[in-house]
This record gives sequence, C-alpha cells and structure tokens, in this order.
Amino acid sequence: FTIALSGGSLPSILGKYLSQSPLKEEINWKSWKVFFADERHVPLDDNESNFKLCNEFLFSKVPIPQSQIFPIDPSLTLTKSASTYETHLQNHVEKLNEIPRFDLILLGMGPDGHTASLFPNHVLLSETSKIIATIEDSPKPPPHRITFTLPVLNNSVRIGFVAVGDGKKEVLQKVLEGEGLGFGELPSRMVRPGHGDLVWFVDKDAARNLKKSYL
Repeated sequence: FTIALSGGSLPSILGKYLSQSPLKEEINWKSWKVFFADERHVPLDDNESNFKLCNEFLFSKVPIPQSQIFPIDPSLTLTKSASTYETHLQNHVEKLNEIPRFDLILLGMGPDGHTASLFPNHVLLSETSKIIATIEDSPKPPPHRITFTLPVLNNSVRIGFVAVGDGKKEVLQKVLEGEGLGFGELPSRMVRPGHGDLVWFVDKDAARNLKKSYL
C-alpha cells in the first residue's frame, strides 16, 4: 500500500484518528510504504519539516516499520535530494504509463489554493516531464522545497484533500464551484486524477460558502 502525505494540519488530523483504537489495531501498518508529496529542504528534525510533523503525530504512535518510511535526504543538495527521491519512487511505487501510481495521496490546501508545493501561477504547474521537481522561490517559507508534480498527483488511484476551518471557506468554494478562473490560479483545482478517484474531507466551517450539496 503506497501512500504519500503532506504537511500543514494533515499530520495532526491523521494522528488523532489513526493512532487510536480501533483503527490502530485494524490497519495493516506493515503493508504501508510512506512518501511525502512535498517536503521542505531542511533537516528532518527541523520544525519546518513535514517528516517531523508526521513522525510526531503519527509514525511514533503506530507500529509502522521505519524502513518503509521514505523521507528526503536533506544532507544532499536540493537537486541531488530530488533526484534521489525520484529513484525511491521509481523503485518502490508501481507505475501506470511509466509514471508512479500511488494507492493514495493525501493533500492539504492553503488559503491561496496551493497544494503540495505547487503555488498559484508558478511555472511548475506546467511541468509535464518531471515527476519530482525542486522549487527555490517558494512564496511561502522556507523557499527551498521538493514536490510531486501534477503528472504524479493526477496518476494516483485515489486523492484525498483535507480542508478544515473557517480560513478555507472562500478558497474551497472557488476550487469546487468557481468559474472563469485562469490557468494556474488555483493549483488545487488542477488536481484531477485521470484514472482514479478524488475525495474531499471538509468540516462545516470550511464548507460554509458552498452553494451545492456534495453528500
């Protein structure tokens, strides 16, 4: 079972539910291979690290083998770290049309509509050849990051977006119901699995501005 996680509020939400009974006992943790949809190029014990967040809230509380968690190597240069991470994906994740195909990718969404480290109107939104890309000018610090590209995200069997809180209500409405938006204006809107399922997990505050029913 190959899964990719992101940062933000997602690790704490996952930890809250998956590290408790009965899910903790019911999940076959030994089958998991965990990757990161994006990561900041910082030491793994840095407060900005997505790995640190996931380790603190989830990995340290469940019996998942450490050998099946694949963080980036921040001791390498940004470019080398990205190429090494791409090799991990190629070696451990099944492919469809020569692109890694995850069983599940869980993503968050920023108030600006960004997801992973794909930001509004950024050149990486047009990337079609790379599966892992570097970013050195992230509008949100830290500036140096590694991220999955849209071809990988949209090749997943399942994509799950998590959006909670009043601060997401405006952007969620635009992503799900907006019209006349320009290319790259809302990266989260560009995540559309070509051969898979897309599911949104939202709370009442985030869904407050939605005009349609999605139940």
